[in-house]
Amino acid sequence: MIKRYLSRLLLGIVMFSHGYLVHAGAIDEAVRRGVLKVGTNPAYVPFEMTDRNGRVIGFEIDLLREMSKALGVQLELVAVPYTDLIPGLLASRFDLIGSGMTVTQERNLTLNFSDSFIIVGQTVLLHPRWADKVHSIEDLNEAGFQIVAAEGTTGEAAAKRFLGAARLRSFPTPEEAVRHVAQGKADAFIHDAPYNLIAITKPQNSALLALEQPFTYEPLAFGVKKGDYDSLNWINHFLNQVAQDGTYDRLHDKWFKDTDWMADIDW
Repeated sequence: MIKRYLSRLLLGIVMFSHGYLVHAGAIDEAVRRGVLKVGTNPAYVPFEMTDRNGRVIGFEIDLLREMSKALGVQLELVAVPYTDLIPGLLASRFDLIGSGMTVTQERNLTLNFSDSFIIVGQTVLLHPRWADKVHSIEDLNEAGFQIVAAEGTTGEAAAKRFLGAARLRSFPTPEEAVRHVAQGKADAFIHDAPYNLIAITKPQNSALLALEQPFTYEPLAFGVKKGDYDSLNWINHFLNQVAQDGTYDRLHDKWFKDTDWMADIDW
């Protein structure tokens, strides 16, 4: 009787352990593997971008490096087009998404988000020919305007939502879209405020006008598979820790107040 009981107990422990491994979260898997794999699209200045040596750098990348250090693992960045980030996560190509992704209700139906690590909003870069006519997003909502945005971004979604009367064209990268406005082939570009403020510092974009008041509220966060609450718990505690110990402020100042990093990227 005792032998049979012990056998059942041992079987239960084995089944529990097997179930835990099968359902281990992304952070647990990264620790077991020794590598944290993060899906990113390095085209979002200054969050993630490629320098002249081909390295992916940026504010969010530095946060991920601190995260990997806290986990005691290596960081592996998996660069994919922005529209492939969610499919790539669901296909287990990487452990989490770290790519300037805005938390939206639609995306939240497919994946879970950590606490936000920064709040941004959509703004407008405008061709100077409209300096006297366009003063707000409402002024662009007319059939005669050609609006551009980057594919799969909340800038594209905001253009569809707020500028339904205008014509919209989307490009694979924000750089291509901005170039279209700078060359006079489009009237306005819609994208996140931090990117737009830096984009107009490029010599080729210096004539563009910035409508600097954001017209949306957009928290950026890390994305994990739906139901991976252990990983969310760890990431949220990590974000709280770096906010309290000064790490977050140091990295924020490095990318949003200092400009030394601009010399390392091609403009």
